[in-house]
Amino acid sequence: MKITAIETLSAREFENVLWVRLHTDAGIIGLGETFFGAGAVAAHIHDTLASRLLGRDPLRIEALHKELVNLPMAQSSTGTEYRAASAIDIALWDLWGKVVGQPVHQLLGGLCRDKLRVYNTCAGYQYVRNRDIRPVNTWNLGDAGPYEDLAAFTTDAGALAENLLESGINAMKIWPFDPAARETGGVDISLQQLKEGLRPFELIRKRVGDKMDIMVEFHSLWNLTSAKRIAHALDQFQPTWYEDPIRMNSSQALAEYARSTPTPVCASETLGSRWPYKEMLDRDAIGIVMVDLCWTGGLTEGRKIAAMGETYHKPFAPHDCIGPVGFAAAVHMSFSQPNTLIQESVRAFYSGWYKELVTEVPVIRDGYVIPMEGPGLGTDLQPAVFERSDLMVRRSEA
Repeated sequence: MKITAIETLSAREFENVLWVRLHTDAGIIGLGETFFGAGAVAAHIHDTLASRLLGRDPLRIEALHKELVNLPMAQSSTGTEYRAASAIDIALWDLWGKVVGQPVHQLLGGLCRDKLRVYNTCAGYQYVRNRDIRPVNTWNLGDAGPYEDLAAFTTDAGALAENLLESGINAMKIWPFDPAARETGGVDISLQQLKEGLRPFELIRKRVGDKMDIMVEFHSLWNLTSAKRIAHALDQFQPTWYEDPIRMNSSQALAEYARSTPTPVCASETLGSRWPYKEMLDRDAIGIVMVDLCWTGGLTEGRKIAAMGETYHKPFAPHDCIGPVGFAAAVHMSFSQPNTLIQESVRAFYSGWYKELVTEVPVIRDGYVIPMEGPGLGTDLQPAVFERSDLMVRRSEA
């Protein structure tokens, strides 16, 4: 079997999402995805990677992955090159699953559990929907449905926590310190800003007590001094983790931060490949290993990072606040890894726009996600996607 064509597809309405379809001479098509900078990623795929893939055996996943990430410009990052390699790698695994008639989680070693706990990232329907991804600017608050959770956590986080518990979800992630970081550039935080950021945690604990686990997202917006000050104030609420408190470019600084708080550090969707994870783990800077499979090298690299985390006795928690194919890939990965702690999900996404784009979305019931069925990833693009007037398609053929 050979790869005969590579397609990239993106829709203007969902302009951060890029899909990759690998066509073969056997008529089987593999589907992959990445997120952000869709135009640049598509250009790299067709201008640089296509010649390395066309005519090749798609089942030689490890060898192809090595070639895709071994280019001089693709060195342990989450930049364009790694996002392109990630999308192609996910498509290769989807294709392999379709060839053998098995779900991807089976190819990765099989189920480690029958259901998996999820947490709700409290985003809204329009969150990160356009290209202007910046703190606060792209919150795009509105009233597009019942799960406008970003507006909810900024107005009454206690009521939101109670609503999530009623649906069986007992873990949530919020980022109330982003507005302050936007105002100060992350170099300082005033006492008033600190108190405003603490308010959602006070409301949650007052309303539902310890029934809700709270993850705190910082989006790497703070310097070390300010991040430590925020952590000291937050520790009283016993959050589950602090995610990306500073930029992930100094294992020494992150280790200093980790030593300053009893709350584990979760890192990081911003790290590409296993190499920076090893450095962070060696310094005991990471308490919970997070990856984004669409950015860090796909399923091939993701499983190696998960396994590395296990050798350091650290749990694994895949990131997902991106597109529907990436979410499906993360769920397959989560079920196949023995050290998976919890799976990220966004109910405004999986109950909303994901269903416009793909045929199957992972089922979440009573706070748990259920294994996906069917060969490969178990989902495909909706037929309506190919009829969209805003669809942009580029194709490279052998």
